[in-house]
Amino acid sequence: MHFPIHMGLPVTFDDPLPGAADVVVIGGGIIGVMTAWELARTGVSVVLLEKGRVAGEQSSRNWGWIRVQGRDLAEVPIMLEAQKMWPTLATEAGDIGLRQTGTLYLADTPEKLARYEGWLRSAALYNTGTALLNARQVQDAVPGTSRDYLGALWTQGDMKAEPWLAVPKFAAAAHRAGVRIVEQCAVRALDLIGGRVAGVLTEKGLIRTKSVVLAGGAWSSLFLRRHGVSIPQLSVRATVAATGPLGDVNAGGAVDKRLAWRKRADGGYTLAPSGFHELFVGPDAFRAFGSFTKLLMEDPLGTRLLPAAPQGYPDGWGTARQWGDDAVSPFERCRILDPAPNARRVQRLAREFAETFPGLGKVEIATSWAGMIDTLPDIVPVVDHVDSLPGLVVCTGMCGHGFGIGPAFGRIAARLALGQGPGFDLSRFRLSRFSDGSKMVAGPNL
Repeated sequence: MHFPIHMGLPVTFDDPLPGAADVVVIGGGIIGVMTAWELARTGVSVVLLEKGRVAGEQSSRNWGWIRVQGRDLAEVPIMLEAQKMWPTLATEAGDIGLRQTGTLYLADTPEKLARYEGWLRSAALYNTGTALLNARQVQDAVPGTSRDYLGALWTQGDMKAEPWLAVPKFAAAAHRAGVRIVEQCAVRALDLIGGRVAGVLTEKGLIRTKSVVLAGGAWSSLFLRRHGVSIPQLSVRATVAATGPLGDVNAGGAVDKRLAWRKRADGGYTLAPSGFHELFVGPDAFRAFGSFTKLLMEDPLGTRLLPAAPQGYPDGWGTARQWGDDAVSPFERCRILDPAPNARRVQRLAREFAETFPGLGKVEIATSWAGMIDTLPDIVPVVDHVDSLPGLVVCTGMCGHGFGIGPAFGRIAARLALGQGPGFDLSRFRLSRFSDGSKMVAGPNL
């Protein structure tokens, strides 16, 4: 049984802090790790800085799905690129539990089936390999279910991997490729000369650089606000549970209206509530309320509002929004977001999974955890240069979809940092959409 990465684990990467680097990457999740690895392949000097532990937050706490199915259409070609990358990365990094097992979205109402059909029509030009299954085909795909499903969306080419294995192994491979990695080293601020990036100020000292990639996940908005850049980014708590070894119901990732499940390499299942997240209300939530109004009304996240974030969280009431370059920053006060899971939901997951597959017998929960998913009003990320801070690239707001697509977005961020073309249309992910009057159009609600 594996657990999400936490601060109780020893530091793995503790390279000496260099005086200068061609590129500095802030954040040791999958986006930051892959950005740094891609940069190292080009021969530039790159440093990856992580305030806590590599993959300590969402990159080790997600479901482990690698899916093109159901994605925003602007993400689909990028995700297809990522799916080509994953097998090669697994060969280079070692066993990460990578398997092509498909993704199954199960429908028990005509309305949901119609939404699946709509996405399938829209995505047809990308050749995703997705099909719509009828009720009989669903019975073959998930034998032994007690539920009456009308049909399902099925993408055979989708994959899965063990996130707590994959990202640290990718980091180790990046390290072998020449990336300097420093854990427990928070970046307090950018060093600016004439309004341009000239370096990063860390708790361990200054690194000179003219190019920085911010891949800070749920912490990105707080870091950007320190430099006068505002994005309407919020974080929601997502609860996940893991069973011990159980019989087979289907090999890949699947979800219905109640819960999602995925068979792990150790024989157990990772379970999560379907469409249920919890938002801790803080100052940023109030500021961003207007941007999120439509999303909260449609409520594709099934969001439950909670009165206050734990102490030290990015949107905590007591979390500093400004601090001096020589002062302890919020990133040092909270090295890893490690929220407690919703205990009631954990027990409900066990009960609902057992009800869905009665042939499994009693479902015992071996462990549970939670993570903070950073989200934006249209449920797609920001991947762009920051025009007001020349030299800074931001790649954040993955909205819970970052694990699978991370390798490709890392490649794109690396290209941007080197002043190259991204290779994909990034207009959907531009930073200016939050300030140029653009209407927020949310991604698919499947």
